Amino acid sequence: MKLRVQNDRSDSRRALKLRESPTVMQPNSDELGAHAANGLSLTLQPELTRTPVPAAAAAAAVNPESNEVRVTMTSKPGESSGGASSRRSRVNSHSHSHSQPHVHSRAQHHSNSEPELDPPDSDLDSGEPSTSLSELRCLFRWLQKSLPFLIILCAKLVIQHALGLAVGVGLFTTFLYVNKNIQIQVFLQDRHSKLQCVWLLLFLISSTLLLYYTFLTETLHYCLIFLSPTIEPLGFWEVLWAVGITNFIIKFLFMGIKCLILLLPSSLVTYRTQGRWVMLTEELGQVHQATAPVPLWFRYLVTYQEVDGTPGLTLGVLLALLYLILKLLGLYGQWTSLLKTVRIFLKGEHTGTAATRSQCSEAGDVCPICQGEYREPRVLLCQHIFCDECIALWFNREKSCPLCRTVITEKVYKWRDGATSPHLQIY
Repeated sequence: MKLRVQNDRSDSRRALKLRESPTVMQPNSDELGAHAANGLSLTLQPELTRTPVPAAAAAAAVNPESNEVRVTMTSKPGESSGGASSRRSRVNSHSHSHSQPHVHSRAQHHSNSEPELDPPDSDLDSGEPSTSLSELRCLFRWLQKSLPFLIILCAKLVIQHALGLAVGVGLFTTFLYVNKNIQIQVFLQDRHSKLQCVWLLLFLISSTLLLYYTFLTETLHYCLIFLSPTIEPLGFWEVLWAVGITNFIIKFLFMGIKCLILLLPSSLVTYRTQGRWVMLTEELGQVHQATAPVPLWFRYLVTYQEVDGTPGLTLGVLLALLYLILKLLGLYGQWTSLLKTVRIFLKGEHTGTAATRSQCSEAGDVCPICQGEYREPRVLLCQHIFCDECIALWFNREKSCPLCRTVITEKVYKWRDGATSPHLQIY
């Protein structure tokens, strides 16, 4: 009996020791599945409470009945995605070490199923909306793809209208060359070259004759005398082409008259008289340029197709009358300018009188413009004295005295320097 009692006591002590011995830490798989998205829940024995608690742990609960310590690890709202992923990796590695395949697969599936957020595609450096940039890119790509076709189309148009383009370029360059040289010869006054004036006159005549000979069948010279040319059919582009050529020819005609004025001897035409003749020539040329296109546009507006019938004819007549009214209003302003020029041509400019010797000596015998001795000095209304030549050139661009800015003339005589207006009168 005593031996059996001792054996029973030894067995009970052995069982008590086994109960009090530490057990292996095992995670609760149910709690891991419930808190996989937010944190980590571990079940620890009292012996493991000595391990340091991580900084990310949010709370700790102690169960007095089972002598267990439960630590819940949660992520903060501002925590980066890197911390969460590292915690998930620790959970996966811990569960793998304790032979929990179903927990590992669940955590891995959750981490793989998270979508990756791509940064928005916006051009913040440029400061423009992405839609505008996309439209510009599409336009640029369209131009790149269409560039060969556009080049082919332009080449075809150039070949098809080579004669008309060559005529336009030739007329424009001729106008620029002759206009510049005429201004130079007028500025030189008595020192101008008569040979150069003859060359300019012959150049204008030859260019005009060559042009009319090239288009002899169209009878473009009829436009100079307010008649319609024999262009069939008389469409919009044909009218525009004929009006442009006629405008340049009228410029050439009056530029040739200016060359003839320069060829006259100085005994017949003085410098001041020469300036007035040149100015009157330019004013007459502008009036001619304004009236020459009227017959062409009137004929184009009145012309109608037979299929249009009476409504087409009525509409054409109304448009032609409206055009004539607008043209008369424009001609009224040019007529007023022409009358002022004729008045100046007949009476001369009342800018001042001839200065006496005493007045010149009081002024220092030096012209303020040319800084030389006076040549035919004239005293203005403001009592300032200048050379007649110098002050005449000044009034070609200004209306006031160059010293005190007193208004002397009512009009700037800008055409006295021999210039021709480059304005293209097309209507």
